[in-house]
Amino acid sequence: MPDEIPVVTRLVLVRHGESNVTVDGVIGGHRGCTGLSPLGVAQAEALRGRLARTGEVVADALMASVLPRAIETAEIIAPALGGLVPEQDCDLCELQPGESDGLTWEEHRVLYRPEGWTWSPHVPLAPGAESWVGFQERVARTLARIAAEHRGRTVVIACHGGVVDSSLAVFLGLPFHGRLSELRTRNTSLTEWELHEADQLARGPARWRLIRYNDASHLADLQHP
Repeated sequence: MPDEIPVVTRLVLVRHGESNVTVDGVIGGHRGCTGLSPLGVAQAEALRGRLARTGEVVADALMASVLPRAIETAEIIAPALGGLVPEQDCDLCELQPGESDGLTWEEHRVLYRPEGWTWSPHVPLAPGAESWVGFQERVARTLARIAAEHRGRTVVIACHGGVVDSSLAVFLGLPFHGRLSELRTRNTSLTEWELHEADQLARGPARWRLIRYNDASHLADLQHP
C-alpha cells in the first residue's frame, strides 16, 4: 500500500505596505486608516514582481483584514498569485484602538496618557480598545480557524505587524503577557508557517514550523523604514 501524501497547511503572512497613518502619526483603526502611502504602494508592487518572478508561493487562497492598507496590499499582489480575489476578515485586523481611532499619537497622549506612558498588557489603549493580551488571544483563535478551514492548502494573508508579531507568540508558545523585546517586522515582508499533520500524529498537539520571518529582500532597491 503506497504511503499517504502528508498533509501540510501553510500560512504566509504579509505585512501591508507603508501606510498613510504611519507617515502622518495617526492611530489607524477602521476610522483612521486611509490606505497605503506612495512608498507603501511601491513596496507592494515590488513584492508582486518578486512573487511573479520566483513563483515561490503557490497560493490556494488570499485573505486580508478589512483595513484599507491590508486590502490594497492584497489587491496589488493578487496578480502574482493567480489573480485570487482577497477574502476580507475583520479578525485579521490590527489591535482595535477603540476611542483613540483616528487620533494622532500626540492627541492620544493628551487625552489618555497625560501623566506619561505606562504600558500594561492587560490595559487597553483607550476606552473600547483591545488589550495586548486580548488581541493576541484573537490572533490565536483566528489563525487556528483559518488553518482548520484551509487544511492542506496554502493561504496568503495580507495583515498587520501586530498580527505577524502575535503569530510568533502564538505558534512558538511565548507568554502572551510578555513584551520584553521589540520586533521590527518590515512592510510587505513574508513570514511563513507550516503545519505538518504527520508531526501532530507522532508528537501530539499541533506543532507549527517557522519557515521564514521578515523576508523583505524585494525591498533592497527601495527606500524603507
